[in-house]
Amino acid sequence: MQTLPNIAPLAPGLLAGLAACTPTGGAQGDSAVKPVYRGTETRLLDSDLVEIRARVSGEGASEKAATDYAQCAAAQYALVRGYGFARHVRTNVTEEGGIWRADAVYTISPALPQGLKTIDAEVTVADCKDRGIPTV
Repeated sequence: MQTLPNIAPLAPGLLAGLAACTPTGGAQGDSAVKPVYRGTETRLLDSDLVEIRARVSGEGASEKAATDYAQCAAAQYALVRGYGFARHVRTNVTEEGGIWRADAVYTISPALPQGLKTIDAEVTVADCKDRGIPTV
C-alpha cells in the first residue's frame, strides 16, 4: 500500500493560487453583470425600412446594452425576411425608471448596402448569441 504525502501545510497556498484563477467578472469573466432583456417591438415602415424598439433594465443596463439589443433584433429580422444585410439609419436612446429604451431604424437588403454602418445579419446574429443577447 502506498501512502500519500501530507499536503495539509500546503493547502492555504494552493487554495490562494486557485482563487487567483477564478474569474471575478468584468469583460473577461463569466460572472459579468448582464442586463435584463425586456423585449423588442418591430415595425415595418416601408418594404426595406424597419423600426426596432428594444428595452433593457437591471444592473447591466446601459445605452450600449439597449443599442446592441436593437441591433441584434434588426439582424435577426433581416434574416427572417430573407435578407442578408442591414444598415443602421438612426437610434434614439432614453432612460426612465431604470429602463433603457432604444428606438432604432435600419434598412434591410439582400446585398451589402452602401454606407459606413452596415451589418452582416448572419455574422451579427451569431455574435449576439455568443454574447447572450436575444435576437427574438
